[in-house]
Amino acid sequence: MADVALHAGVALGTVSNVLNKPEKVKELTRRKVMASIAELGFVRNDAARSLAAGTSNTIGIVLADLSNSLFVDIARGAEATVRQHGMNLLIANSDVDLTKQSLNISLFEQSRVAGVLLAPLDTAFARTNSVLSTTPLVLVNYASESGTYSGVVADEVHGGYEAARHLIGLGRTRLVFLGGPLMLMAVAQRLAGARAAVAESPGVTLEHIETRGLNMAHGRQAGQEILTRPAGTFDGAVAASDLLAVGAIQVLDENAGYEVPTDLAFIGYDDNHFASESAIPVSTISQHGEEMGRAAAQLLINEIHGGPLTLKRTVVIKPDLVPRRSTLGDDWRRD
Repeated sequence: MADVALHAGVALGTVSNVLNKPEKVKELTRRKVMASIAELGFVRNDAARSLAAGTSNTIGIVLADLSNSLFVDIARGAEATVRQHGMNLLIANSDVDLTKQSLNISLFEQSRVAGVLLAPLDTAFARTNSVLSTTPLVLVNYASESGTYSGVVADEVHGGYEAARHLIGLGRTRLVFLGGPLMLMAVAQRLAGARAAVAESPGVTLEHIETRGLNMAHGRQAGQEILTRPAGTFDGAVAASDLLAVGAIQVLDENAGYEVPTDLAFIGYDDNHFASESAIPVSTISQHGEEMGRAAAQLLINEIHGGPLTLKRTVVIKPDLVPRRSTLGDDWRRD
């Protein structure tokens, strides 16, 4: 800014006012300063400005896995709310890597962001407590069991229940749940919901095929496991993610003995954009990612303005059934 002041022939404070309080500067002076800024190619360093002022208009969001469209939707919703409040959103992807998650959180705190939204790797969330010391934090897609942090979560048990109920309502009685590892809280809760639906439905059974993860490759492995069973062992499958469902369906589709959904109806979870456009569009449970992101951002902004004594709360959003061809067959039509 000193170079701009010298070039324009004004005081340093005048340049600062042009940038931050232009209404205090005469129009002729403002134009002179703006011309110097343009000629010199000056770019204001907002990070340094935040450090000097002790404030920031930037929020950071750390997402577990941007290859999952749920987290893309969460970021989109968060950004909409953040922008409404005149703030900016910086996005970091942990790539399902604990080291990256810790590094991203630490970098945001060192950058003095106003607050952090975190969609964490739930199996190792405890480490977060030792990373964040002063920056306000709100969780997304994870609940703080200790009540230390506010958060927004989907009712995973309800989602698993609705998925199984959908299959049972279609007359499917020999169900299989594909998902894992069970150390992932969301997977365990979705399985618990499916089991609850089966428990209240006489004559319906549920087997669990545990997977090593939730991506398409893991789904293909689960599909191979299904093929080792006698034909007709299962007539309905609840997958803990849409990508699992897509992978398993691919394997079954490659084998002439199986037709989806005639022989085996599939429902996934997450409302992944890719799954909705697959060869056999996958029925799913939508977690309303954008709504989760908006709610989490609002909680964080409230905490930024209210300070550390702001009451911590958890917002629970109920997921919804989105039926498609993988369960409805030819009765389904794309809108």
